[in-house]
Amino acid sequence: MEFASFLAGERWSDHPACTDPVLAALARAVNDLVSDARRQELLGDVPRVIGLTGSPTDTLRVAASAAITALPVSSMHRQHALAVGLRAVVGALDDAGVAAPELRERADAALAAAPGAVDWVDRHPEYHGRIPEGRHERAGLEIIRVAACGIAEACVWDADDRLIDMLRTAIAEFEDARKVAAVAPVAPAPVAREFVSPVPAPQASVHA
Repeated sequence: MEFASFLAGERWSDHPACTDPVLAALARAVNDLVSDARRQELLGDVPRVIGLTGSPTDTLRVAASAAITALPVSSMHRQHALAVGLRAVVGALDDAGVAAPELRERADAALAAAPGAVDWVDRHPEYHGRIPEGRHERAGLEIIRVAACGIAEACVWDADDRLIDMLRTAIAEFEDARKVAAVAPVAPAPVAREFVSPVPAPQASVHA
């Protein structure tokens, strides 16, 4: 993210304004957790994150994408948190009227791959609440943190591959959301009509 700030012409920082805060947090987490031998592979993704800023729903899509990647391989207690977060994010996207069928299919598949976590969430209705208005970024940051640590600590041989894939998939999710927004139909502007007064205009008098 520091390199991204440099390329964007901003002050040197790992929290640049040119990138969505949750996506930037995911990039920092992957950069910190991936092995030294694989870290250089991330340089090619730096230009992609520049200018990726958007709405709170874009932030939620990034968080959902990360949770989907991490949920199947994370430890049980992290699966519980990720399942709660993923359901809450999908619910928030529904509330916002966001149509993301591919993301929902991936979410359903990830939840199906962690039946124990889903059962645990179902038995704890106190965790079924919605994300409060104005708390989307905070919720996204917490989900990112759990997802990144979940993969890094998972008992898998390809943790580096999964971390890098998590970041790249989240970037692609954000890019897709921007493409959809760019082609969204725009309501036609109202047609201006000539105003006709209900009161007849006075007639000019004619003198002989």
